Amino acid sequence: MTDVTILIPAAGFARRMRGADKLLEPVAGEPLLRRQARLALATAAPVLVTLPPDPGPRGQVLDGLAVTRVTVADPGEGMAASIRAGVAAVPQDSAGLMILLADLPEIETEDLATLIAAFIANPGRPILRATSTTGTPGHPVIFPADLFAELALVTGDAGARSVVARHRARLRDLALPGDRAVTDLDTPEDWAAWRARTGR
Repeated sequence: MTDVTILIPAAGFARRMRGADKLLEPVAGEPLLRRQARLALATAAPVLVTLPPDPGPRGQVLDGLAVTRVTVADPGEGMAASIRAGVAAVPQDSAGLMILLADLPEIETEDLATLIAAFIANPGRPILRATSTTGTPGHPVIFPADLFAELALVTGDAGARSVVARHRARLRDLALPGDRAVTDLDTPEDWAAWRARTGR
């Protein structure tokens, strides 16, 4: 059985970047999307990356990486379209699906591996959500296989929040170091401030 499949949603328009593409922003000299895919692959889990019909440079930065590319026909809808497309491509024997946002520049492979190990070790198959050290909810989030059918029906730009809300009793949080789980950069100002603070 495939323990956990990792889904990186990368089909959205990133409108708040005002013409730039946050997924191509360099982090330590590497485009962010390529970095996320590379770190995900280092866990040895299958990795899916959703892309728009014309992937352009996003597709190019993934060249040479053993990810499965999943085309999203309606990327303008937002996160839900990527989740639906991703769930449809998950291997049938996957025990869980990790949704790894593409714009978390501080996430490391060790964080993903920690989440996967904690999910597999819990026989109750919870919804496992990463948080900051102080408990602020963040990402990634792992959903168990019995919720895939609900993930396949999500709509709008709220992603899988509705599924989490319906099954809150199954939600378990796991703290990652610092703010790795919550550093989500959506605007040019966010990127500038992060680089000034971290030197990266």
